[in-house]
Amino acid sequence: MSVIFVLIIVSFTLAFGFLIAFLWAMKNNQFEDTYTPAIRILLDDKDKKIDLKQN
Repeated sequence: MSVIFVLIIVSFTLAFGFLIAFLWAMKNNQFEDTYTPAIRILLDDKDKKIDLKQN
């Protein structure tokens, strides 16, 4: 029965930790740009191009 109390305390501590991390991310504008991640694969990275004609 004491294991239940330990698991409840651990789960509340973990949930509180996730709440603090979420509030920190909201405060630091981590969720502000919702458009760029969806189109990132379509953007052209000139630095990462591989020249196939060298072989």
